[in-house]
Amino acid sequence: MFRKTILTAASGILLFAASVSALHAEPKGKDAPVTVFVSPLTFAFTHFVFLTDQLEDEAKKIGGVTIVKADGQLSAPKQIADIEAAIVQGVDGIILAPVEADALAPVVKQAIAAGITVVTVDRPVNGVPEVLANVAADNFKGAESQGEAVVKDFPNGAKVVNLQGIPGDKTANDRSGGVHKVLDAAGGKYTFVSEQAANFSRDKGLAVTENILTGLSEVPDVIVAGNDDMALGAAQAVEARGLKGKIKIYGYDGSEDALKAVKDGSLAGTVDQFPGQQGRVAIRTLVDFIREGKKPATSDVLVDPVAITPANLEQAERVGLIN
Repeated sequence: MFRKTILTAASGILLFAASVSALHAEPKGKDAPVTVFVSPLTFAFTHFVFLTDQLEDEAKKIGGVTIVKADGQLSAPKQIADIEAAIVQGVDGIILAPVEADALAPVVKQAIAAGITVVTVDRPVNGVPEVLANVAADNFKGAESQGEAVVKDFPNGAKVVNLQGIPGDKTANDRSGGVHKVLDAAGGKYTFVSEQAANFSRDKGLAVTENILTGLSEVPDVIVAGNDDMALGAAQAVEARGLKGKIKIYGYDGSEDALKAVKDGSLAGTVDQFPGQQGRVAIRTLVDFIREGKKPATSDVLVDPVAITPANLEQAERVGLIN
């Protein structure tokens, strides 16, 4: 496998490296040691902490796999700098959850040109078809299940607030789109009375919800959120106004805090996208290719999310952490 250890190598070598795709690199061998750099979106989100923990556990089970990780800190420049350092270090593979799908594309191309296999997890980068695979939840389908949970709880219709993630982010768009598909299909019974971005943040979820509730003439029936942090922030705002139990809140991620909130009634539901399974599949997909040249059947490896409510709480991936 071609390795470029110094990024400022002669231009002729650089041009040659650019023609090398990790998809055509020579396998290292079945038991060869493998070093993988892991860069999640941020460790501030429990989703990525759990995903990375499970990924590391799977790496131990595989054996001979060294994990080097760095917190993306919700910063594209930070991720870019970390990946550039990983390229210089000559890692065998990279698992990346990109902060920005477009901004990370050039450095991902640079890594692939250096002979490093790249797998994205949770969300893809844009315009880099040489990425071995994107392992993620089917966010649109998961959001449909979130919408279906709302329909089940409110068969006669509802006034809905939609807390969206990072503007322009594919994950945010898919999660909002899936909810809309289900509720819009039901006709005028379900009305979106406010839709605002809260950037997947608990603090912003709290602040945005406070502003929305202040501005609405009527109390909404439902708040759907594109992740659990926003939903939990919304729950704080709802409780502070004495509206707990009057507004049903639905999150997305199946985090430990969200599952506790579903159990105690602060949230009506969440969507489990099985981040642990995503992490385990991502590291196995990457190592199988690096060692044996085994490609996944498809470059889009999707996990089907499930809406979790009090009725099926035991199906949640992290339920053992709250019991």
